[in-house]
Amino acid sequence: MAPPAYDVIVAGLGAMGSATAWQLARRGRRVLALERWRPGHHYGSSHGDSRIIREIYFEDPLYVPIVRRAYELWRELEARTGRTLLVETGGLMLGPPGSEIVAGTLRAADAWRMPHDVLSAAELHRRYPAFDPPPDHVAVLDRRAGYLRPEACNAAHLQAAAHHGADIRFEEPLLAWQPDGGGIRATTLHGTYAAGALVLTVGARTAPLVPDLRLPLTVERQVLHWFDPGPADRRYDRGAFPIFIYGFEGARFAYGFPRLEAGVKAAIMHEGDTVRDPDRVNRAVGADESAPLRRALARVLPGLAGCPIRESTVCLFTNMPDGHFLIDRHPAYPQLLVSSPCSGHGFKFASAIGEIQADLLTDGVTRFDISPFRLRS
Repeated sequence: MAPPAYDVIVAGLGAMGSATAWQLARRGRRVLALERWRPGHHYGSSHGDSRIIREIYFEDPLYVPIVRRAYELWRELEARTGRTLLVETGGLMLGPPGSEIVAGTLRAADAWRMPHDVLSAAELHRRYPAFDPPPDHVAVLDRRAGYLRPEACNAAHLQAAAHHGADIRFEEPLLAWQPDGGGIRATTLHGTYAAGALVLTVGARTAPLVPDLRLPLTVERQVLHWFDPGPADRRYDRGAFPIFIYGFEGARFAYGFPRLEAGVKAAIMHEGDTVRDPDRVNRAVGADESAPLRRALARVLPGLAGCPIRESTVCLFTNMPDGHFLIDRHPAYPQLLVSSPCSGHGFKFASAIGEIQADLLTDGVTRFDISPFRLRS
């Protein structure tokens, strides 16, 4: 008996894979969606109760139209599934006036004429009492910023994909693939499947599946902490406490969220250890691993910095050298789309990335500028 035929196989059902499965299935494509683990697993990059979303993108203004589309699609997905996925709290981009985060946020706001507020240190403290920065600091308030619930987002995308007929299979990892004429054959633990195209959205496990590309990816162990200010301290509740990114000591960033079920989540961006094997990551968080974060927070959130930590966990970042995403076809096998190791800042874009990737697979083009995301020869 011939193996079942699909239009597209999506391997990896985290943020990017689940969104891509939905966007393809809603267009009537026959989709096989494969995931190595059970739903809600903690072995990749799409867990941990919250992810920042922000409109005024200081890293590069080219992300702004993509994130604006992402907002639209997250809201559409909420309406289709009845789930709460995106909560707008406002967002503070905080630091000295000449810091990368403040200056970059203002450049993006000016380039796209986005409404924002610039707060002095004193104004920031009056509006959000938990913050008490040095007097020479300022904050740019991104009014539409907030957070996404990653586990709920992935489940919603898969719910919508299944509604449109996607064949979703958990605990069935992609083991290998090979070209088959203009299509592909994909081998899993349970069989071999034929399809017209394959999308690799497997994050930290990407490089071994395309060894010929010699992708310059590094996998980073990112540690996250949840602080417990105590229930009587309402300064960290949603409404009184927005998401924030704090730029300090040059290019270093700390970031955090309002209090959710597990506490006030915070971390320092991109200071984790490089991981040689993503399946052999040290997932135990040492007692001393919160010290750099506490020192950073003490400058702007002194009360939070001294709070006990209720919970810590490990997430994996898959990074490109330039900090951009990776979305491109294999140069020799265009039926393979290698997708989006997102350098630690991708989740907010997932709904739009799914649409972009479906555009590429169905129409061959996308309306967005994704030239920085292409493979480099």
